[in-house]
Amino acid sequence: MKTISTTKAPAAIGPYAQAIVANGFLISSGQIPLTAEGELVEGDIVAQTNQVFENIKAVLAEAGLSLNNVIKTTVFLKDMNDFAAMNEAYATNFGDHKPSRSAVEVARLPKDVKVEIEVIAVFE
Repeated sequence: MKTISTTKAPAAIGPYAQAIVANGFLISSGQIPLTAEGELVEGDIVAQTNQVFENIKAVLAEAGLSLNNVIKTTVFLKDMNDFAAMNEAYATNFGDHKPSRSAVEVARLPKDVKVEIEVIAVFE
């Protein structure tokens, strides 16, 4: 196992890693819309989703991967009414690549953000 850590994404705010690499897979912790400096991105679901993707891309890049290596995502939404707007930002970030996905509404997210996303990526 190898721990992935980058200063280009927000530091872990608890006893966890930004991501772990094991057996040919990268498994990320959930990313929320914090800047690398730890500042919360305010705004609508699109702004928050785009920041989450910037964080995911930074963690993936630290491991030598990109969004094209992602095979599974889990999206946690504070409000399922934000699904359509989140989905547009999600599609823009992934382009033609379409990993498998789960999306669920949850009661509460860290720092009361609107979205959190975790990924599983594969080394090819």
